[in-house]
Amino acid sequence: MLKYISSADRHHAAPASWLSSYFLFSFADYLDRDNMHFGPLRVFNDDSVAAQSGFPQHPHSEMEIVTLVLEGEVSHEDTMGNKTTITAGEVQRM
Repeated sequence: MLKYISSADRHHAAPASWLSSYFLFSFADYLDRDNMHFGPLRVFNDDSVAAQSGFPQHPHSEMEIVTLVLEGEVSHEDTMGNKTTITAGEVQRM
């Protein structure tokens, strides 16, 4: 079954001054039992991150993360010393 969720109906969260997120699925502080459990897909967020800011280092386990940059650039650095910057139009899978 397909379920259409308009952009106006997506859950909005702004947990920090540098982050604005729109959740397509139930995640974090947003609980909607009718909008969760889509097989192995857990999170699909539309995030806007302020320039010169971002998430502090944090662990990820048993997941793949795909980042698509629409505007600007995003740098990612992990605890193993790997650092990558991707720019608008590029995709990163980790």
